[in-house]
Parts: sequence; C-alpha cells; structure tokens
Amino acid sequence: MAKHGKKYAEAAKLINREKLYDVKEAVELVGKTKTAKFTETVEVALRLGVDPRHADQQIRGTVVLPNGTGKTVRILAITQGDNIEKAKAAGADYAGAEEYITQIQQGWLDFDLVIATPDMMPKLGKLGKILGTKGLMPNPKSGTVTPNIETAIQEFKKGKLAFRVDKLGSIHVPIGKADFGQDKIEENFKVFIDQIIKLKPATSKGQYLKTVALSLTMGPGIKLDPALVTKYVG
Repeated sequence: MAKHGKKYAEAAKLINREKLYDVKEAVELVGKTKTAKFTETVEVALRLGVDPRHADQQIRGTVVLPNGTGKTVRILAITQGDNIEKAKAAGADYAGAEEYITQIQQGWLDFDLVIATPDMMPKLGKLGKILGTKGLMPNPKSGTVTPNIETAIQEFKKGKLAFRVDKLGSIHVPIGKADFGQDKIEENFKVFIDQIIKLKPATSKGQYLKTVALSLTMGPGIKLDPALVTKYVG
C-alpha cells in the first residue's frame, strides 16, 4: 500500500471514518482536503448493486454537467470525407481515418475520447482490444458513435460526460474542479447521480446505490450516506 504524505494525513484527520455524510457536508469537506499544488479534480466513486456480467445491467450513458468538468478533453474523431474538416471546425483535436487507426495500433493514445461516425465502426473493430480495455471504444449508448459528429464534439468539449460501470459494478468520474465552489459542485453531483438513478435496471435487486464517495485527485475519500444521496436527488 502506498505511503501517504504529511498533507494527506492532515487532510484525512478532517474526515470521520465512522460517519456517512450528507451531500452538503461532503462537498464542503472535500474542498478542505486540498493537498496538491495544482487545482485538483473533484471525483465521485460509486459502487452499484448491479451484476455487469448481465447485458441489461451494464450501466453506461452520458450526462451533460451544467458546470462542465473543468477538464480539457482531447478528442479524436474517426471519420472520413467532409466530416474531417467539420470535426476539426467543431473542436476535435485530431480528425481522420486510417492514419489514426494505424497510429493507435502502434501504441499512440494521446487522447481522452474517441468519437466516430457509424461508417467507420467496421474499421475500428480491429482496435477493440486496445480501446476496449481503456474504456475508449466508441459506442452509440455513450453518444460517441453518431452521424452528427459536429454536435457530439461540441457537447463533449462543453462538459458532456460519458460513463460506464466496470467489472466490479463501480463507476468513477470527475464532476468538476476544486475551485468551482460548493454550489457548482453540488449542482454537477446532483445531475450526475440523478442520471445514474434513472438508469437503474429493472432486474437490479436490493440496494442500488451501495457506496458513494467524494474525493479530490490526491485527497482522501469521503463516504456519503447512499439513502441521503437518493433523497437529495429526489
């Protein structure tokens, strides 16, 4: 287990490990746990009462955070013809077809998101193992396979967030920066959790929100009470 530094230890003292916090308390507290010299990201970690081995319980989707994530997203658009220039004009950092597929096969991964037009998906199949393991494979459910590539790029640049549950039933996403202030973080948190609750599968039994935690990039986790989170969003 990694040994944490003095600042982390000081921040951890602010948190009552025996307590499950409500949303307002947790958001206020996360702002006090700053340990890094850079502006840290506020992150949410969830564990859901789903079994991702079943197709209908593989939670994934998108949400537009009202205040964005504060993160600059590097977008690779895989498309062809006129759409290449349209993608660049919309804000894509890279746009093209075979040349980028070849670069990825050779190990290039200097991007955060891949958006593709449907006509390119057969060619992207060969990248399944590379992109799939990193959660970067375009998918219609996450809004990253679309004929309207311009709109998709613009939305993701503004703060649209794609998320998916992992093999353990967990989701980990950024919901803003430490300097956003409490109101903006709360607003983003509420919109994100609301979307997660809307995606609850009918086949999910028992408690759906099992654990909810907030943290800064380099800071300790703050556990929230799942029942209070659900009530707050509702």
